Amino acid sequence: MQLFPAIDLRGGKVVRLTQGDYSRMTVYGEDPCAQAREFLAAGAKNLHVVDLDGAKDGTLSNYDTIAALAKQGGLYIEVGGGIRTEERIETYLSLGVGRCILGSVAVTDFDFTARMLKKYGDKIAVGVDAKDGYVAIHGWKEVSAEPGVDFCKRLADAGCTAIIYTDIACDGAMQGTNLGLYRTLAKEVPGVAFTASGGISSEAELLELKKMGTAAAILGKSLYTGALDLARCVQLVQE
Repeated sequence: MQLFPAIDLRGGKVVRLTQGDYSRMTVYGEDPCAQAREFLAAGAKNLHVVDLDGAKDGTLSNYDTIAALAKQGGLYIEVGGGIRTEERIETYLSLGVGRCILGSVAVTDFDFTARMLKKYGDKIAVGVDAKDGYVAIHGWKEVSAEPGVDFCKRLADAGCTAIIYTDIACDGAMQGTNLGLYRTLAKEVPGVAFTASGGISSEAELLELKKMGTAAAILGKSLYTGALDLARCVQLVQE
């Protein structure tokens, strides 16, 4: 299993939200590049970056920070947040980012998403965020009528090989992740590499996710609060 420590960016700072709520934001650092170096020193191979400003308003206000993270090197970087056009995909890939994560646009413009999957292959991942089992979009403010598992099946049929699945109720809550959900996804949507995201806060959960064949796990607030030690997690589960 791969581990993706997370850096969420707002105004160039390292922050975390609770359950996607911008009004429940904690700043954990002023220097994202220094944070990435800490992750690298702990044995990380990958980095999950979310542009929260981009997710909210579609701007590129954290572009310079993401460019600096990519230039620093040493980590495979995936970036999400406000990626709604091919131009934005090209912009990030040209920096050396490993893959771009499509979020709300995968729901609102499935045809565009299918085209991007066909053209860019494994350089595209789709982030599926679910609230009470249904796909949520636009910063988790709107909930669609489509069950998350069904949407993942549609994405797989369109050629998607990597899905980052978040149970919103768990995200940033530090009360554990939805293990049953990832078991269901592994069974119902074989052939897709799933990344578990949201609420992972114990080594036992990581071991269980690895055991069920989950491809990757994103670690966020658990690292920043000290609930999990990245170096130890790397030794336990990272391949």
